[in-house]
Amino acid sequence: MQTFRWEEEFREYVVARGPALLRTAHQLTGHPLDAEDLLQNALTKTYLAWDRIQDRAALDGYVRRAMININISQWRRRRLEEYPSEDLPEIAPEPEASGDLHDLLELALRRLPDRMRAAIVLRFYEDMTEPEIARTLGITLGTVKSTMSRAMAKLRAELGIPPQQPPP
Repeated sequence: MQTFRWEEEFREYVVARGPALLRTAHQLTGHPLDAEDLLQNALTKTYLAWDRIQDRAALDGYVRRAMININISQWRRRRLEEYPSEDLPEIAPEPEASGDLHDLLELALRRLPDRMRAAIVLRFYEDMTEPEIARTLGITLGTVKSTMSRAMAKLRAELGIPPQQPPP
């Protein structure tokens, strides 16, 4: 089977950057299988647009943006598929905390609502500024700030960290 140079270039990109992009997808979704699906969909979009992407240094940003757009579309779609019910679902037992701060943080992140988790991941895992997060998520800067504040308060409470006191 004959492969073109750009196909090989795409394959090399996926091999080199795939693990890092999968970690980002996992932080966005909170679930490993959903993360794999999200990354696969984003890489499919990237593959289809490969010849139009002139700046190869911007590939990570292109894939991350595709993951965020796909994830937001899935939130919206999911909202339409959820209907109230008289019966409550069975509650799965909480996994035991191993005491490892990283594991506890992962559990706390999974419990955050989607938008809060996305804002935290973009800020602290992807090192984006608040204005960049606002543009990425399609929300106002004020919404980013309030979302980040509420998310951090929830994470602190979940991890047993006392609330921050305003400076005197």
